[in-house]
Amino acid sequence: MKTINYLTIIFLALVVISCGSNSGLKKNDFIIETNAEKGNISIDETLTLAIKNKKKYTIDSVSYVLNGNKINNNFNLKDFKLGKHKLDATVYYEGEKQTTTTAVTILNNELPQVYTYKIINEYPHDITSYTQGLEFHNDTLYESTGQLKESKLKKIDYKTGTVLKNINLADEYFGEGLTILNNKVYQLTWQKGTGFVYDVNTLEKISSFKYGKSKEGWGLCNNNNTIYKSDGTEKIWLLNPETLVEEDNIQVYTNKGKIIGINEMEWINGKIYANRYQKDGVAIINPKNGAVIGVVDFKPLKKLVTQHEGLDVLNGIAFNPKTNTIFVTGKRWDKLFEVEIIEK
Repeated sequence: MKTINYLTIIFLALVVISCGSNSGLKKNDFIIETNAEKGNISIDETLTLAIKNKKKYTIDSVSYVLNGNKINNNFNLKDFKLGKHKLDATVYYEGEKQTTTTAVTILNNELPQVYTYKIINEYPHDITSYTQGLEFHNDTLYESTGQLKESKLKKIDYKTGTVLKNINLADEYFGEGLTILNNKVYQLTWQKGTGFVYDVNTLEKISSFKYGKSKEGWGLCNNNNTIYKSDGTEKIWLLNPETLVEEDNIQVYTNKGKIIGINEMEWINGKIYANRYQKDGVAIINPKNGAVIGVVDFKPLKKLVTQHEGLDVLNGIAFNPKTNTIFVTGKRWDKLFEVEIIEK
């Protein structure tokens, strides 16, 4: 008898737990209907929204929110950022409300323009450098290199390849991109969630910083007001230059879909020029909405450097304001190329 009572108590307890787990949950009676084909819509279109009312409730009003921004049911997308966004609809009906959610992906409305290049000059580059970041400051080249126990931050006379100053990272850090702002060098590391800040002249370490929602460090650039950080995905994060907090992001998209592997970056004439990992090319990105507006194919450059076992992909792009030209190199390349970008 005691055994039967004990089992009954266990059974009743399980019933209570089971019922409790569903308490407060409502079956969604509404579905968001859009004119986005398979969830995709072009930035030059108007997003049209409606509610499918499965139970024919009397709806008082509907409030739509796209990626945190309140919108109406006919919304022009031209000033919106590209990428996948959360769309919420809160439906008010018969004294109650329900919120339903879907996703909308906003694509660019144009194909990227295709560019080629012309080599202006060639300069020596350290063939052992696993180049991750490249940037000019006062006609001097700064370079960040990767690989565990090989990662460095270097200050270089680019014309001769002479290293003017060298800092070795601790063995546990894999160096990544860099950028220079307000006489400080900002350097990322790959998977440790940590970046470093140095004095631009002495390369003395000033401080370190932690990443936010971005899980890895890949590339950096800046426009004098904001630091842009890539993490290997389609996202580029906007960092406050004072606090280094990730305050926003853009998603890199074409008219077909997202572009991942955004790596080393450079701010050039109002646009972000970004290496794509393993692609031997550069994407030109609109920083306002994430649209890829151009691509530069640098694949032939790899054949112009010394071919060896450790030779790796193109990575490293820097704009020199003094010469008004762009410089590119690669991982373990023995040449630095000064180039002019030309429309194909």
